[in-house]
Amino acid sequence: MNNNRRDFLKTATLAAAGAGMAAAVPGCVPKTTVEEPVRSIGRSSNRIGVSTYSFWQFNGPKENVPIEMCIEKAAEMGFDGIEFLLMQMTSEENSYLQMLKRKAFHAGLDIMGFSTHQGFVFPDKKTRDEEIAKTIHQIELAYQLGIPTMRLNTGRWRTIESFDDFMANKGIEPVLEGYTDDQGFEWVIDAIQQCLPTAEKCGVVLGLENHWGLGRTAAGVLRIVDAVNSPWLQVTADTGNFLENQYQQLEMLAPKTFLVQAKTYYGGGKWYTLDIDYKKVAEIFRKAGYKGYVSLEFEGNESPLEAIPKSLAMLREAFQVQE
Repeated sequence: MNNNRRDFLKTATLAAAGAGMAAAVPGCVPKTTVEEPVRSIGRSSNRIGVSTYSFWQFNGPKENVPIEMCIEKAAEMGFDGIEFLLMQMTSEENSYLQMLKRKAFHAGLDIMGFSTHQGFVFPDKKTRDEEIAKTIHQIELAYQLGIPTMRLNTGRWRTIESFDDFMANKGIEPVLEGYTDDQGFEWVIDAIQQCLPTAEKCGVVLGLENHWGLGRTAAGVLRIVDAVNSPWLQVTADTGNFLENQYQQLEMLAPKTFLVQAKTYYGGGKWYTLDIDYKKVAEIFRKAGYKGYVSLEFEGNESPLEAIPKSLAMLREAFQVQE
């Protein structure tokens, strides 16, 4: 009987281990679980992170607001995670990246997002190729940092050179003479497709943001995401980058959203101020089944050390699910 019992336990253990290994390998899922929906157990509310941009906002030299300080402040304030702004980093050396990763882990923070800058709306193929190479390098940086998702931009025509003037015109600019938006979309789609093999290899989901240019509208973002049609290209939904029909457009993006960036404007906005009903925003994403991070991007004129904790409290309340 003891031998039979040992054989039974051994067989059951091996079967369970085999099922776990199969589930961990892409494309290898046990048949009994193929149709099972993914369910969240024990936690219904979204975790809240903060972008290091919230502490800096390009106000003065980035060395005045180092990411190390942002990590410390985010942990003190009670955030669950932190999103790094690449332009705020002082180095891309591996020793620096690993120091940041160690510091965030010790502070109890997930590094849950990576905001990068690139653009593919250039008639010159050489320039587009340079932007593709830069983006592939950024994906590799995200991998070194252990970050699961990276914000991606479409880029814009730059017929309005000053960003302040561009914002004053509500993010709308003329198409470059001699070209069309359709051509611009083709360039962006082709460029992103060239970045996908690296994204998949590194396990970094690209999140195309509604960040002006050809991504100014939900329709523009989805035109690109649907054309690429890859699980490695999803959406970073920014609540503050729709200046009209904001809730309807967020609702369009919600089913493909991989990260939510939540703007607040205490003290008045740098370029504009939006009155955002975050309980309504939370409901939009809840209905779409979104269980990921909400990353605060404070973009107001009040002191970040005062406004960011207020923003956290507001977002926690809005995205808290009442059991």
